Amino acid sequence: MDSTVQLALQTIKQKKQAIVFCSSRASAEKTAEEIAVKISSSQVSSYELAQENSLFCASVLSPPTKQCKRLAKILQKEIAFHHSGLSSKQKERIENEFRSGNIKIICATPTLAIGLSLPVFRVICKSLKRFSGRFGMNWIPTLEYLQMAGRAGRPEYESFGEAIAIARNEGEKEEIYQRYICGEPEEIYSKLNVEPVLRMYVLSLISSGVIKDTIQLKEFFSQTFWAHQFGDLAELEIIVEKIIILLQNWNFINKVVFETEQNIKSNIKQPDPTSLFTSALSLVSSSKSNKKKKLQASSIFRSELNLRATTLGRRVSELYLDPLTASEIIERMEYAQNLLKKNISSNLTPFSFLQAISNTIEMQPLLRIKSKEQDQYTAVLLDNYDSLLQSEPDVFSVDYPDFMNSIKTAHFFLEWINESTEDQLFNNMGIRPGEIRVKLENADWLLYSWYELARVLNYKEQFSFLQKLRYRVKNGVKEELLVLMKLKGIGRNRARKLFAGGIKTIQHVKNTNQSDLAAIIGQKIAASLKDQLGQKVEPIKKGKRTGQMSLNKFE
Repeated sequence: MDSTVQLALQTIKQKKQAIVFCSSRASAEKTAEEIAVKISSSQVSSYELAQENSLFCASVLSPPTKQCKRLAKILQKEIAFHHSGLSSKQKERIENEFRSGNIKIICATPTLAIGLSLPVFRVICKSLKRFSGRFGMNWIPTLEYLQMAGRAGRPEYESFGEAIAIARNEGEKEEIYQRYICGEPEEIYSKLNVEPVLRMYVLSLISSGVIKDTIQLKEFFSQTFWAHQFGDLAELEIIVEKIIILLQNWNFINKVVFETEQNIKSNIKQPDPTSLFTSALSLVSSSKSNKKKKLQASSIFRSELNLRATTLGRRVSELYLDPLTASEIIERMEYAQNLLKKNISSNLTPFSFLQAISNTIEMQPLLRIKSKEQDQYTAVLLDNYDSLLQSEPDVFSVDYPDFMNSIKTAHFFLEWINESTEDQLFNNMGIRPGEIRVKLENADWLLYSWYELARVLNYKEQFSFLQKLRYRVKNGVKEELLVLMKLKGIGRNRARKLFAGGIKTIQHVKNTNQSDLAAIIGQKIAASLKDQLGQKVEPIKKGKRTGQMSLNKFE
């Protein structure tokens, strides 16, 4: 028997609870099933609660996906898996029931490693390696191991806890001991060192009025943890100056204005900010060891520059967008506007906008194209080539893999708005319900941002298209169902049933008898529709209760 399974069963015999950390979602699900198989029904402490949890997690999505059914089945044995592919309601239920002691073992990815205090006696690390793309399987950071191990023996639940790492051989055992038991946790670095974060932060400081000029900006950053870690203030100033120039070029902040008293008196014409930056950069890069040159470089920027956010820049900051993403959206928006002005709107399709938002930092991680899918998504690209709002990168450029992954991600959105179910998307594209929800939320945010930026730029021709597309993404429906979706209580499934029954408009709903509507969507919803439309509501006939889900289907 697998060591992980043995330790989990041993934990249950001790009347304790455990978390098994696995390297992937598939591994978490498989391990949970392997443990559940070894547990007999007589070992389940509360049959009724186990059945209740099983039924709840099976009915969160309608219809339930294969993943829902797998989870429901093992919950009958008080075992669960937990990862980002689950819906938020399923994850919340599992966490609460584990906290109450009604679930004994959770097999999880590191989603449970941080921020949650649970009654865990034993943490079992099945693997301390993770897949890292082109570099294959690599050891996780020591800090991540300490976070996972730290879930065991929380003082509010246990007097002590155990953290056990599984080694496949003696060599791996020694590596784990040296790396994680004796090793020191990695240094913590400021997130301002990440350029997207710095771009957002600089624009936010300027648009909010906290920072009004470059002197204040440099003084502010000189007091940050980032500056403390960076150590070289002159070089740090140049990095910040580069961000300022980018924001100017994107029209998110006004052009700098030189206002120092000395410059006004001398009436000297000031150089272009870009040339200042180039000069400074050359001074710094020419001799990194020469402190004098670094001081000279920073002195180029000593003149005070007033900084003011434009209307466009303020809206970008309010939308919490990376300014780079906003600039890319605006560029693609302008391309779409040119097509509309030239009356070539036939090239604009939902795929145009879906691919544009998919190829952004905010949408990452994108759906990755597997080697066996290369031909499939090359065909998708060719089918939609004329609809793209950006040029295809060179096949050999570093951006090309992300571009192709954006094609797959856009294709997922297209399948969703054409009413593919969660189960179909999972089977065909490998995307799980929890991931679907995250992607849809990001898409809703980015489409809303696109609409808001179009309003600032007064691109009215795109408003209607964006509003429809955003509503379709949010609800997963074809355009023909949008009218019916206005009715309260009508989702994608009921709208499709009505449409298939020949009821395609609000007027059709009005003209259809309540009893005929009830035959399609149920008595309560039919009565609700008539009430919403101000029509007479017929009494609901009491009859036998239907729709009870059987747990036998999970066997």
